[in-house]
Amino acid sequence: MPVPVLTAVSDAVWEAELVVALERGDLGVAVVRRCVDLADLLATAATGQARAALLSADLRRLDRDALGRLALAGVAVVGLVAPGDEQAERRLRQLGVDHVLPSDSPPEELSQAVLLAVSSAVVPTPGQRAGLGDPREALTTAAGGEPEPAPPAAGGGRVVAVWGPTGAPGRTTVAVTLASELAALGSATLLVDADVYGGVVAQVLGLLDEAPGLAAAARLANNGSLDLPALADLARSVTPTLRVLSGIARADRWPELRPGAIEVVLELARSLAATTVVDCGFSLEQDEELAYDTAAPRRNGATLTVLEAADTVYAVGSCDPISLQRLVRGLAELREAVPGVQPVVLVNRLRASGVPGDAEKEVRAALSRYAGVDDVRFVPLDVAGVDSALATGRTLGEAAPASPTRLALASLAAGLLGVARRGRPRRRVLSRR
Repeated sequence: MPVPVLTAVSDAVWEAELVVALERGDLGVAVVRRCVDLADLLATAATGQARAALLSADLRRLDRDALGRLALAGVAVVGLVAPGDEQAERRLRQLGVDHVLPSDSPPEELSQAVLLAVSSAVVPTPGQRAGLGDPREALTTAAGGEPEPAPPAAGGGRVVAVWGPTGAPGRTTVAVTLASELAALGSATLLVDADVYGGVVAQVLGLLDEAPGLAAAARLANNGSLDLPALADLARSVTPTLRVLSGIARADRWPELRPGAIEVVLELARSLAATTVVDCGFSLEQDEELAYDTAAPRRNGATLTVLEAADTVYAVGSCDPISLQRLVRGLAELREAVPGVQPVVLVNRLRASGVPGDAEKEVRAALSRYAGVDDVRFVPLDVAGVDSALATGRTLGEAAPASPTRLALASLAAGLLGVARRGRPRRRVLSRR
């Protein structure tokens, strides 16, 4: 039985010739509808009438979100470009279209591309059809692992996610300090603020939060126009080895951080920096959009995408009974949301008054008993040092080089790079201009 195909081509004459060329009964494909625009294409695909779509690169409003909706509907995509239009072909491939052909290709080649696209497409599960995510995201699993360096992904660089449950356990302080210490060790580092609820990396570093940052990078990625130079231009250089991709200035802008776009940003980040440190949001809920239609954006999709893509995940909790309880529950939620993840547990704000008795010993025992975690890293509390850094908009290494908080995270950074830390890294002053 022929594969049912939709067409959505901006040039009506070109589309008519295409449909006529595919009318041969021996090609294994059959055009079931000629869609007038992208909205018509998405609506028809949602009805389940077709398994593939032939569309032109100049189709209005074509972006990564639209391709994600086609994938959720089980519709494979073949892109068509004008002969010799390399820019249009590059844009389609950046959007994730694997099968791109010139518009003057013979019918046999077009039909073969359609059949190949259908056979290689990921079939969405019932849960994904209910709106739980782009089926291509299901192929990504978190590498997780120990703090010692693991082989990075194909992009070359490593992605480190800093996550923690609700309750402000110090995720941003850990992320900023870890990134700055990696940079101080001479490693090219990119710090990304991907917190969709309250990202403050720019404010912590004394930078203007009006900078486009991650939201602009996500928009370019969604439109298929983000490349390495564009990402480098958006990631502000604050030292010779540290770049910052600031987050959204207001929490209500979270729909701009779409999961598919964040995935593209992270892949390019692997080529921009040796290590990308990402400050994540706290929530891991995946079913929030079930109250809406299946095309609704996912507020926590950015966080889940980062955790799935990360080579190392630091799970941060604070040293007090309530925060530790949240950490235990959060670790269970993390393993359920990102199967296979092996987070490095980091207990922040360690202090003698946090828990009765020997704080470190009691925390280790509690996490071993209730979370099955035996390897725990500790970061001592230094209120004066952290307050000084925040008040002056500087890193902890600049404001309080001898801070026990800074020294613990500097040691963590050295371990992440797999190098022995000799003395103190040379301080670099951030550029505020």
